Amino acid sequence: MSRQTDPFVPLLEEALEASLAAKRATLASEGGRLVALAREMAEVFRGGGRVFFFGNGGSAADAQHLAAEFVNRFRMERRPLPGIALTTDTSILTAVGNDYSFDDVFAKQVQALGRPGDMAVGISTSGHSPNVVKALAAAREAGLRTVALTGRGGGRMAETADLVLRAASDDTPRIQEVQIFLGHLLCDLVERILFAAP
Repeated sequence: MSRQTDPFVPLLEEALEASLAAKRATLASEGGRLVALAREMAEVFRGGGRVFFFGNGGSAADAQHLAAEFVNRFRMERRPLPGIALTTDTSILTAVGNDYSFDDVFAKQVQALGRPGDMAVGISTSGHSPNVVKALAAAREAGLRTVALTGRGGGRMAETADLVLRAASDDTPRIQEVQIFLGHLLCDLVERILFAAP
């Protein structure tokens, strides 16, 4: 079957256009906040602080992805930066989930590890994930700077974060594509701020 007659080809092109449109609209509305976040995050690292990332499902994968970019490198050869994903320790996640509630799996880690001068970044497409909302609240109470990556509405996370970056979409796959796009831009900006020659 040729490309022109394959019924799935228009679906692929439609998805591509929707993804590009969401990214463009997000940069138009959130670009300034993204640059401000990069400057703040760079200051956290410069001051010896750590950045904690957390989320569920695909957002958990994004949390781990971004932490890895900071610890290893994004584009530049430079010293490792302390990005920490709170989604990776199965003993902690299952102990807290079993003994208390799944809603507490990130909050307890923030309470144990977070200090003033650190930053907490919660990731959720809906903005309503109870364990992410609870962790952001715990982070704020502990004196951490709090950041939410959400979909268009912001959800409950918008009420518990100091800075909110909203993907300009209501469709979960498009939101996730925008969020990792923003994450990569954030890594790039932070590296440039900290390590590019003046």
